[in-house]
Amino acid sequence: MKIPIASPLIDLDEINAVQDVLKSGILAMSSKVKEFEDNFSKYIGVSNSVAVSNGTVALWLALKAHGIKEGDEVITTPFSFIATSNSVLFCGAKPIFADIDESTYNIDPNSVLEKITPKTKAIIGVHLFGQPFDLKAIGEICEDNKLILIEDSAQAHGAEFKGKKVGSFGTGCFSFYPTKNMTSGEGGMITTNDPEIAKKVRLLRNHGDDGKYHHITLGYNMRMTDLQAAIGIQQLKKLDMMNKKRIESADFFNRHINLEGVKKPYVEKDVKHVYHQYVLNIENGRERFMKHLNSKGIGTAIHYPSAIYEQPLYTELGYHRGICPTAERLSQHVISIPVHPKITAEELRYIVKVINDCKVVECMHMHTQVQ
Repeated sequence: MKIPIASPLIDLDEINAVQDVLKSGILAMSSKVKEFEDNFSKYIGVSNSVAVSNGTVALWLALKAHGIKEGDEVITTPFSFIATSNSVLFCGAKPIFADIDESTYNIDPNSVLEKITPKTKAIIGVHLFGQPFDLKAIGEICEDNKLILIEDSAQAHGAEFKGKKVGSFGTGCFSFYPTKNMTSGEGGMITTNDPEIAKKVRLLRNHGDDGKYHHITLGYNMRMTDLQAAIGIQQLKKLDMMNKKRIESADFFNRHINLEGVKKPYVEKDVKHVYHQYVLNIENGRERFMKHLNSKGIGTAIHYPSAIYEQPLYTELGYHRGICPTAERLSQHVISIPVHPKITAEELRYIVKVINDCKVVECMHMHTQVQ
């Protein structure tokens, strides 16, 4: 049995939609992109959605539209994909890393408060693994300190905080990479209730053009194509169903994984966690545990193997270990197991059996206790 760590759910709906665009001969950004944007706005509950070429671009253009520039500081998490903080560097600004919560892996509001300076202009929180960060606490910090709130929602399509979709609290940034909860192959989306921010992003994604060959600012070519949008439209229709399958699979794991030394995900109250990843915390022997699962055909991954600022790019910029101890420690214990919507009931039972029968973690745990 081979169970990949991720696999997009693509069927004839997406295939036919792409064929229709190809037959139309209109392949670049056109009516399908507008349709996708309108549908996404309705789903998230915002007045504006702007489609772009990928999730990294969504973050970058959102920051630029808010006026983030050289000399500014943006507080964010060190426990995410590197695009989160790289988007700050693209603006010439400086990422300031706040530590994460021990239980949720999301950015810790108390650590954020400690990092605010007169140069702080924005906070980028990440709804990590599909669980919303504390939008109430972070939102209040932004309001009290007149800071911009950017929601990195790349892993949380359809997630909710107190009954409201993520991406509707601040400026939302989504990715449609193939491993995400929904995909368009590549692609991204910026969501906002601020028409001025939406207007600026639309200019930035399309060479600063506010009409045919009328360029009023320096912009870029960061458009989404109708081919991508056609896939996205079909995927959005299935998103709730695909999230439901992820949640059901996670619930099965929560009820049946019982190996000592393995900590299952913690979910905050009043949130809808959509399980982009199902992440276990392995007390000891993670690499051996991972190797054991792989040998049984179960795909695994480490999200993430180090804090962002430990990457060579950031150490060359002067960052160093010790900035966020919780993130550094947890990065040495996390492992993701398959939770994508194509997993079958038989595969779920098999994953649980392989984990519960595993002696690697159990032996390592006992060895630690003896010491």
